[in-house]
Amino acid sequence: MKADGSGMEKPILPYPLIISVWPHRIAVILVGVTFPLLFIGGLVTGKGAGLAVPDWPTTFGYNMFLYPWSKMVGNIFYEHSHRLVASLVGLLTIGLTLALWLREPRSWLRWLGFAALALVILQGVLGGLRVVLLEQTLAIVHAAMAQLFFALTVCLAVFTSAGWTHGAVETTLNDGGRLRRLGAVTTALVYGQIVFGAVLRHTGERVDAHLTLAALVTLHVIFIIIRVMKDQPTLSGLTRPALMLFALTLAQIALGTLSYLAKFTALWRLPVHAIVLLTTTHLAIGALMLAAAVTLTLRAHRLLAPPKFAHGEKILAEQLSV
Repeated sequence: MKADGSGMEKPILPYPLIISVWPHRIAVILVGVTFPLLFIGGLVTGKGAGLAVPDWPTTFGYNMFLYPWSKMVGNIFYEHSHRLVASLVGLLTIGLTLALWLREPRSWLRWLGFAALALVILQGVLGGLRVVLLEQTLAIVHAAMAQLFFALTVCLAVFTSAGWTHGAVETTLNDGGRLRRLGAVTTALVYGQIVFGAVLRHTGERVDAHLTLAALVTLHVIFIIIRVMKDQPTLSGLTRPALMLFALTLAQIALGTLSYLAKFTALWRLPVHAIVLLTTTHLAIGALMLAAAVTLTLRAHRLLAPPKFAHGEKILAEQLSV
């Protein structure tokens, strides 16, 4: 605390009142570009195009950015497009890291930006080694880390948002800690299902683990929607991500069932390109579920914070509103 001119004491805030909007804008763009990259990556796997370009970091001996568009045909189109969009994601991550370093007063958030940069660099190296070393395990790790990076970009977008910085924390619930833990567990289960989904797509194995986690995710999402809707006026900040997560779960169950029937049984025959589109959409919906679960969990920690944290954030919100 320190005294102002009137003799009254003012709280010392954990970071300055003025926070730049640019890190949030770049973070949102990064989320928006990373999601289609996941979809393109799913198409590359579904079409078996992961090795359509045999060299890395060059493309058939060309500088990757100078490869002729006229030669991007067949599976080369999917694999090379994946590389180009991935490069754009890398450049945006560099831009976000710089923006956080120059404009963001919260040191932990600046370091989180560096973590995202390190992760995207590692992801690029893994993708290249998958081509050079022809290791199937690297393809699975590459797919799992892609979703982890996407979740991290969502975190950065939430942390840099005005809602996180300005919103007052006043909500108190007797079981607020339980709801926060439920969100965290659900997020972990969604990611676990995504990992086993990657194993299933690349090897055709562990469908049992994928289905088990799907059942657990569905059960936890039902728990969340019941809990949030029970205290809907109090938990209005969690209503939208909870409803979105529930709707995505229903869509994912339908897509997963159709994908299983089309790919692993003879009950429903579809053309190969239709199966690829179906399974890739299933992957994309899984990524959106992860984003919704991460957002809900972070908001739950923000809105249902412990008293000490809530008091400090409320002071900051009041100062920012002046």
